[in-house]
Amino acid sequence: MCGRFSQFSAYPRLAKRLRVAMEAGAPAPRYNIPPGTWISGFRKVAHDAPPEQLELWWGYRPKWAKGKAAQPINARAETVATSGYFKHAFARARCIVPADGWFEWLATETGKQPHYITRCDREPIAFAGIYAERVDGSLGCAILTEPARGTAAEVHDRMPLILDDASLGPWLDPDLTDRETIRHVVRHLDASLIEHWAVSREVNRPGNDGEAGLINPA
Repeated sequence: MCGRFSQFSAYPRLAKRLRVAMEAGAPAPRYNIPPGTWISGFRKVAHDAPPEQLELWWGYRPKWAKGKAAQPINARAETVATSGYFKHAFARARCIVPADGWFEWLATETGKQPHYITRCDREPIAFAGIYAERVDGSLGCAILTEPARGTAAEVHDRMPLILDDASLGPWLDPDLTDRETIRHVVRHLDASLIEHWAVSREVNRPGNDGEAGLINPA
């Protein structure tokens, strides 16, 4: 799964790669982003339109769903294209959530130990996401997950779906709606580029969100 991540340098770097004019400026650096908060991402509203910034509530509940409907933060890559709750967004409302890395917790004899998972080369990470309009008119999103690969599997059995560079454009293209076509042109990041290390248990508290030391090796 993906239940906590960092976004301190990836956003402007990925925006430059996508040629996004950052009219609203870069968001403030965050090192421990929890669900149920506002996060920043990118989308395209038309094939020939440039990518644009958007603010997303990390929790997916379309306005057509009832008020007590589920508000998942993740969507499984294996079923997102066929699930009644997600399939419309998968076809027409895909987004990218920039990140520098994410956290998972490994069970140990002394309790759950948080690990920070990131790219070995420290390049920006692009999470594949979907979004939908909420009842209040804002946008809510879920981050796609897949079975963990590479060293990430040492910490957890799921991981966010990270797009490789060649997949950024196709993933954002709203004219690309056929699920089989999407699966053929969109690729995840090579697992050999991923590494992780143990970090302070201070990340267990979602309120600890502004300290760069949270991602330092414990």
